[in-house]
Amino acid sequence: MSTASRLSTRVLLTCAAIGVATGIMAAVGSWLTPLVIASVPIVYGVVLGVHVLPGIIAQEALRLPWVALLAHLMAALVGAAMAPHWALRFIGTALLFGGIQELVAAATRYRVWQPWRFFISAVILGAIIAFVVAMVADLGSLAPWAQVTYLAVSVLGPVAWTAAGLAVGRGLRNAGVARAVAR
Repeated sequence: MSTASRLSTRVLLTCAAIGVATGIMAAVGSWLTPLVIASVPIVYGVVLGVHVLPGIIAQEALRLPWVALLAHLMAALVGAAMAPHWALRFIGTALLFGGIQELVAAATRYRVWQPWRFFISAVILGAIIAFVVAMVADLGSLAPWAQVTYLAVSVLGPVAWTAAGLAVGRGLRNAGVARAVAR
């Protein structure tokens, strides 16, 4: 397939649709963040983990280069429109998360689409989220078991969202979304 046809109108519209749906979810998460941090901070990593969805769904459904980054950028624009106070964070997260997902896919030359490949990026992103959570939360004030749980949930949140994203992407693929796009 030529490079010109890889980003066809169909691919762009599919990435946009994925971006809108996941951008709404990210915006809702951003509005819930202060409530979660104030009431149940231990699940903050799950809230942040929702940001893996655009790239996972796009890559699983379309299996093409650049679709993770495109879907992430679309989601960031939707999220920023719904929660403008987080606009720069949405853009930064899109570039970071989409970039890592693209790098992992590029490392396999966009030829390996088994679930393990997606979970590699999920664990990498989970480690980044755990670092962010450790910076944001006052982990030192928590009991040791809570600190470990907090960090484990931060890593496992993106892994769980990746499993959900793979299921959605597989459903889209089975419904024919990728037909006439792939190979």
